[in-house]
Amino acid sequence: MNIATRAAFGEALVELSDQYPEIVTIDADLAGSLKTGAFKKKHPERAFNVGIAEQNLIGTAAGMAIAGKIPFACSFAVFSSGRPWEQIRNSVAYPKINVKIVGSHAGILTGEDGATHQALEDLALMRVLPNMQVFCPADANETKAVMHEIVKIKGPCYLRLGRDGVPVIYPENYKFEVGKGDILQQGNDATVIATGSLVGYALQAVRKLKEEDNLNVELINMASIKPIDDNLIINSAKKTGLVITAEDHQITGGLAGAVAEVLSEKQPTKMYRIGMQDQFGESGTPEDLYAKYGFNTENLYNRFKKILKK
Repeated sequence: MNIATRAAFGEALVELSDQYPEIVTIDADLAGSLKTGAFKKKHPERAFNVGIAEQNLIGTAAGMAIAGKIPFACSFAVFSSGRPWEQIRNSVAYPKINVKIVGSHAGILTGEDGATHQALEDLALMRVLPNMQVFCPADANETKAVMHEIVKIKGPCYLRLGRDGVPVIYPENYKFEVGKGDILQQGNDATVIATGSLVGYALQAVRKLKEEDNLNVELINMASIKPIDDNLIINSAKKTGLVITAEDHQITGGLAGAVAEVLSEKQPTKMYRIGMQDQFGESGTPEDLYAKYGFNTENLYNRFKKILKK
């Protein structure tokens, strides 16, 4: 079963709305795409639309946070992270204001909207900002679990979501912990660290490696990009001696960058990066794009196997 993480985000807002009356949503004319409509229907007085004005989106969110609200500032990831980056830096991250920035339609999973709407640099843009915490859940249930945690954080957060459905891998009662990764499969032959929409496909790929090739690959889901789980990365790298990262994002600055920083300082290890190779996406169905760029199960299986054979 495939469910979009943006859909789970919309459901989580409604679930949390009574427990946290301070929650407000601020949309940049994309409530339908971000699935905040159900929250607006339940709490119309707490839902705001600033139009296609993302810099205003962040400024308004910062003001509401100062006034004691918990604003979720929502747009496509390419717009919520890129267009108002200066406002995020100076009005949210620098004063450590309690704003939750939500970027949906991230990666080439966005599909037919094409390169202009496929954020492939948003994790890097947000991760570099002091005080900003960055999260990229793997499936619908983890998205809800992440929401239950970031609403408690008294400071800036960036939440990365996808447009298309991805495999559901976690149970409904899954508990997410900020700053921790999750081992989905134990192994000794290599470590795969994946995030977001590639986790479910990577899980299917490493299971196939075990069944068909007797290769035991450890798979870590790293939804907490910043803070990241240094100890888990180090211990797994010590055990396997080979680390592969997988993300629907540029290999520069995102998950791969975060993992490489940990390894280079604390546990030098042979590492391979799977992601977008200094390139933009293009228009196409998510299925066709994931096949072309090597992100679906079969391609990940072949890529992992090729790396291990080296």
